[in-house]
Amino acid sequence: MIYRSKAPLRIGLAGGGTDVSPYCDLYGGAILNATISLYASATIEPLPVPQVIIEALDRNEEVVYNLAEKLPIDGTLDLAAGVYNHIVARYGPAPSGFRLSTLVDAPAGSGLGSSSTLVVAIIGVFAEWMNLPLGEYDIAQMAYDVERVELAMAGGKQDQYAATFGGVNFMEFYKDNKVIVNPLRIKPEYLYELENNLLLYFTATSRLSSTIIEAQSKNVTDKNKESIDAMHQLKEQAQMMKEAMLKGNIHDIGRILDYGFRFKKQMAKGISNDSLDEVYEAALKAGATGGKISGAGGGGFMMFYCPANTRYEVKKALTAFGGSISPFQFTERGMVSWRI
Repeated sequence: MIYRSKAPLRIGLAGGGTDVSPYCDLYGGAILNATISLYASATIEPLPVPQVIIEALDRNEEVVYNLAEKLPIDGTLDLAAGVYNHIVARYGPAPSGFRLSTLVDAPAGSGLGSSSTLVVAIIGVFAEWMNLPLGEYDIAQMAYDVERVELAMAGGKQDQYAATFGGVNFMEFYKDNKVIVNPLRIKPEYLYELENNLLLYFTATSRLSSTIIEAQSKNVTDKNKESIDAMHQLKEQAQMMKEAMLKGNIHDIGRILDYGFRFKKQMAKGISNDSLDEVYEAALKAGATGGKISGAGGGGFMMFYCPANTRYEVKKALTAFGGSISPFQFTERGMVSWRI
């Protein structure tokens, strides 16, 4: 028997950064995001020997351990080891030795939530193998606990919930890890139009999001008024985006994205830079009405709203910067697992 899972990556449309502590603990956060047709996947093959083999196929990395109650956290494929340690501590030993293989459709540091989505996929495949009684909120919270608490990797809460639930969601974040996921019933024609007009552009750079997120968190702790006010505006942006999508005011989305981009740059240093600003302005000049840097910022993917048929002119303008366009579709389902 082979056990598999996959979970979708996401694009954040509004409110990005308000899911990060301590802002969401103090003021409450709100984010609107949507999952797309790029995935993190995981496979478990039970082995007849007491070994644990973990391989990241997209990174050409592999580690081999003796089957034990706890695997070392040593900087090599720590996400998988962290999930294993958490599950064994909570639910008991694995049924046998095994090979865990993972694959992610976007590089780490891309801004599409790839690390958290991978954690969700790994939890999903262990749950399938070990028949664990985990609901959607359980999986998302477990992913957060593993990545943010036990492995102490800086970041927010949205990615784990987006990957687990899937679809278009308006998410609310409060203190004590209270998260409310509100699935939005967007008319199909509105989503088709949004999908047609959004351009996902990979800058061919990645970044260490934890550095930016730590600076953002420090600004809140230090009561930096400019940074906190910017986060308030981004929370308001999430409400604006929600209303535009539900009412079908799709062409307002470019303006709402631009509104958020201007304020997001005030949250912390490093979110944008001269080269990213140059790309952004070139896209606007070519016909985009707004856009954003995906995730924490600093590199990775950018996204632009291109009304009418301006996406073709925007795409042409962006070729000068050495990046690439990534086709995508919106997806409705979150993490799924199965066995064969």
